[in-house]
Amino acid sequence: MAKKPVSKNKKSAANDETVVRIKAGSSAPKKTKAVEANVVAEPVAKKTKVKKQKNKSGNRITGMFQAIGAYFKGAWVELRLVRWPTRQATWGLTGAVLLYSAFFVVVVLLLDALFKFLFELILGK
Repeated sequence: MAKKPVSKNKKSAANDETVVRIKAGSSAPKKTKAVEANVVAEPVAKKTKVKKQKNKSGNRITGMFQAIGAYFKGAWVELRLVRWPTRQATWGLTGAVLLYSAFFVVVVLLLDALFKFLFELILGK
């Protein structure tokens, strides 16, 4: 393939962004002009603002139900992509959470007893 020119006008060539795509061959060729011919520069499509089209029927309720249905359909697709943990991993993580929680329960109870003792000592009860 021959190298395509990015732009004929120098001013617009400076403003256009380009993407370089390199085609991979089945074997590693030597660095020659043939390899350089595989490099093709293509202009990137500019983003254009898309205006929202109004519903011609004017019925907002059906549009709302369609949006809700699309949401749940997308949520179902995402749930199918989730890599769920195994039963063993789930029990291991549950045990870690329980141990972590029990540790901090003990820490809070000890701090509570310490502060209670200090307040009684200071107030003289």
